[in-house]
Amino acid sequence: MEIGFIITIFLIGFIGSFISGMVGIGGSIIKYPMLLYIPAMLGFTAYTAHEVSGISAVQVFFATIGGVWAYRKGGYLNKTLIIYMGTAILLGSFIGGYGSQGMTEGQINIVYAVLATLAAVMMLIPKKGIDDIPLDQVKFNKWLAAALAFIVGVAAGIVGAAGAFILVPIMLVVLKIPTRMTIATSLAITFISSIGATVGKITTGQVLLWPAVIMVVASLIASPLGAQFGKKINTKILQFILAALIIATSIKIWLDILG
Repeated sequence: MEIGFIITIFLIGFIGSFISGMVGIGGSIIKYPMLLYIPAMLGFTAYTAHEVSGISAVQVFFATIGGVWAYRKGGYLNKTLIIYMGTAILLGSFIGGYGSQGMTEGQINIVYAVLATLAAVMMLIPKKGIDDIPLDQVKFNKWLAAALAFIVGVAAGIVGAAGAFILVPIMLVVLKIPTRMTIATSLAITFISSIGATVGKITTGQVLLWPAVIMVVASLIASPLGAQFGKKINTKILQFILAALIIATSIKIWLDILG
């Protein structure tokens, strides 16, 4: 591999993982389009949607480990939410990851675009008062949380994302979980989800080894840095950053599909 190509892949992984740790997503919403378009724009080998989703799945697995480790103290991790949503999303993501081998490139991109659009709409819904709830008094519907996590898992497994970019809006808007608890807990759920997606992608031969290794190294460095940075930022700014990322990605993917 050329040194320029290695640097490009590393920077994509680093930027995506830093943002991932900061706003509580696995980072695929950022890295999927970056991997799909940037190497080809710079004259390097263009990856297919299957290859990008495979690399993304492995990278998310390691990015979320780093983020969860940084948030392990302070009461931000809601263990009940992690158990219910984590179990459901693991099952769903394995089904989606394994079943994606029978889908075309266009179908994978459409699934991704629909997920991003739903997440974008939800991020625009006002979220008043959720950050006034004490972390030890947070309540939610466990079975609704599990059902939504399963549906997200299937769709996310297909595109090699762990689904946090739609889990976060669901936790904020539907389940009414405070922002910092949502960020920390979603990283833990995303880690569980990425196990299913990663196993599904690896067993069906959709993972390129060296690009995945480079992305993993970048993730382990950048994700904890992003999480530490995110703890110091106002929650409204974190929500705005996440909403902007999701909306921009959604528009870009739809323009490519329709173009």
